[in-house]
Amino acid sequence: MYKIGITIGDPAGIGSEIIAKALTKHSFNDIIPIVIGNRDVINDGIRIANSNLELNEINNIDDIVLKPNVINFIEVYKAFDIKQLKYGQVQKESGVLAGKSIEKAIQLALDNQIDAVVTAPINKESFKLAGYPYPGHTEMFAALTNTKDYSMILAHGNLRVAHVTTHVSMRKAADLITKESVLKTIKVAYNACKELGIKEPKVGIAGFNAHAGEHGLFGDEEINSITPAVEAAKSLGINADGPISGDTIFIKALGNMYDCVVAMYHDQGHIPIKLLGFSMSQNGHWESVKGVNITFGLPIIRVSVDHGTAFGKAGKGTANENSLVNALEIAAVLIKNKKGDK
Repeated sequence: MYKIGITIGDPAGIGSEIIAKALTKHSFNDIIPIVIGNRDVINDGIRIANSNLELNEINNIDDIVLKPNVINFIEVYKAFDIKQLKYGQVQKESGVLAGKSIEKAIQLALDNQIDAVVTAPINKESFKLAGYPYPGHTEMFAALTNTKDYSMILAHGNLRVAHVTTHVSMRKAADLITKESVLKTIKVAYNACKELGIKEPKVGIAGFNAHAGEHGLFGDEEINSITPAVEAAKSLGINADGPISGDTIFIKALGNMYDCVVAMYHDQGHIPIKLLGFSMSQNGHWESVKGVNITFGLPIIRVSVDHGTAFGKAGKGTANENSLVNALEIAAVLIKNKKGDK
């Protein structure tokens, strides 16, 4: 049985609700989930999800209870006042709870008390108000694990995408695309596929400019940075191909030409994943939210839902838990492959 810590996310969002729904409606035969957060927030998620789950607070991993309808949880912020919580609003205290939950989960993973961390979504404004200097989960995990070479990878089904740059402006992204940064991401993508059980990964590398620069007509990032990185990756024995125009590379990946695509910037990689994994009804309601976000290169396993806090539906009982379920399932696969279990 694999022990997976689930962080509560921003309590003003849908984190507690999707956690309750995932653990109520889905069975995980090889997983022991441990929710890390606050008792009142978790209980409110159970209420919103109309669940009959009960809580078992543990002070250490040895206190885990394996019973149907029981959630083992770790309290990280008893001072959190649920009466002051306003769903769908940015609040400093929400950022404090979210941050403390992440810090505890990372420490447990580094101490080998849990096998992986799965994160519910945070709100970056609340996070900043709470004093956390990180632009997102990925950067916080990297900082607290002293990791330099890492990459965020999105996955839905057989489509996997690694990013050279993420939470920066397009102007800054262009400056950050260097031979070194692209090669680092290709390596991470290749190794990620290995960790997911793909024996001989094929990595496709997207261009940055329209038509991958068209031999310098539309920009020189491909000539100066991306192509040299691809050639360097090949010299290391990596099956790498590119740069490929961003408007065709994902079609090729869906045709099984590539096991992972290296995107140059945030939206280039996020749009195709979310187009495949998200669906919305004509009245504007999300019907399905699937796909996960994995941080590779860390000394610990971290998987996240591939969506935000959904403030617009927080507290209403209409949130979709599928992405969290996907994240738990992928985390279990990564743990299994890391341990060499059959």
